[in-house]
Amino acid sequence: MSVPDHFHFIFGLKPQTEPFHIAWYLCLRSCQVVNNPSQISFYYVNEPHGEWWERIKPSLNLIKLDNEGTVFDTGLYQTHEEGRFIERAGLQYAHQADFLRLQILATNGGVYADIDTLFVTPYPASFYSYPCVMGSEAADSDPPTICNALIMAEPESVFVSTWLERMQAVFDGSWNRHSCVEPALLSQSMPEQIHVVPPTPFFHFRYDRMGLIALFGRKAEVPEDLYSIHMWSHLWWEPWRTDFIPFHHGQLTEKFIREVDTTYNLIARRYLD
Repeated sequence: MSVPDHFHFIFGLKPQTEPFHIAWYLCLRSCQVVNNPSQISFYYVNEPHGEWWERIKPSLNLIKLDNEGTVFDTGLYQTHEEGRFIERAGLQYAHQADFLRLQILATNGGVYADIDTLFVTPYPASFYSYPCVMGSEAADSDPPTICNALIMAEPESVFVSTWLERMQAVFDGSWNRHSCVEPALLSQSMPEQIHVVPPTPFFHFRYDRMGLIALFGRKAEVPEDLYSIHMWSHLWWEPWRTDFIPFHHGQLTEKFIREVDTTYNLIARRYLD
């Protein structure tokens, strides 16, 4: 068995009050151009809208989700240890996506990627031969973490199924205990079921100030074995979020991408025409 060249994206679990952003379009368009997959499936509850959505929509396999038979009905956020999950409702949509991506991969296999991904060069054929492939989040993370923003898995992957079974038990309402720490722990107990690559192929630009500046504030060297870029958008997307970089989604416009030579822009503009 091998990883199918079927890519999966999750979006719109919450109401869409703004048009589909150009960054999300470029994620899907770069996936289409770089990987030439057999199918790109786009899972949503609330359909996006706007110019960039209308451009990419015809090339997607659209799958509308409802509350039946999905993570939405698990009661995960209703009662657990004095309601800690309810108190952390701001992370609810992200947590739902953490579970949903594993449900999708366990059934279908393929490649899951967060919507804040930019594809650079095709993944090596060897990656598709493993039962599961993920990347280390950072070489010096403590405890060690494997990032769930990019997951390649064969259908009925033992690693993905085991992780999904354990996820609810270890879920404590935090950002990464269930999503990044747990797969790192599992990889140590079942190394034959997953191939863990170093940060460079998926996460070369780190989730810190220097990494984000290198991505959006200047031109940086791009390694040959960089296959995709994770944008860590939760760290800078909103205008009030300036603790990492004085940059937000309103500044990431078509004009900015076309005219300003930053690492991200130089790669992303390939997919605008």
